[in-house]
Amino acid sequence: MATRMPRIIKKSTTTGDVPKGHFAVYVGEKQKKRFVIPISFLSQPLFHDFLSKAEEEFGFDHPMGCLTIPCSEDVFFDLTSRLSRI
Repeated sequence: MATRMPRIIKKSTTTGDVPKGHFAVYVGEKQKKRFVIPISFLSQPLFHDFLSKAEEEFGFDHPMGCLTIPCSEDVFFDLTSRLSRI
């Protein structure tokens, strides 16, 4: 039996494109890009630690209208690829 792994879905459009079981985040230091990720990531301690560090360093001001994570896309991809393997 194959196991289905959660994945990031990169989106470039707006609000109506978030599938059930996912949520949108904006990622980037200068230019923000929108990504849709599985809600299951919220239950992972690694993702909790990541969000806590982002909050400590940058706060959670969300001018884009949804969760904004001010880190490089490379850092975000590294984290989410590790979460997808869990």
